[in-house]
Amino acid sequence: MFAKNESTIDRVIRLVVGAGLVVVSLTSFGLASAEPLGIVLVVLGAVLLFTAATGTCLLYKLIGVDTKK
Repeated sequence: MFAKNESTIDRVIRLVVGAGLVVVSLTSFGLASAEPLGIVLVVLGAVLLFTAATGTCLLYKLIGVDTKK
């Protein structure tokens, strides 16, 4: 669908940080109790996990960055 624009290291960093944010939001900030910080962290983590899985960052595409080179 979109051309990949993330390097392997970029994807690994996004995977680790995204998973960490999801875990922290679920355990510490009470996503189940709908605390705003928990919701923000889980959404941000999910976006990072999605971009790591696809290899495409739409923000990178918008500003013309390509770390895959």
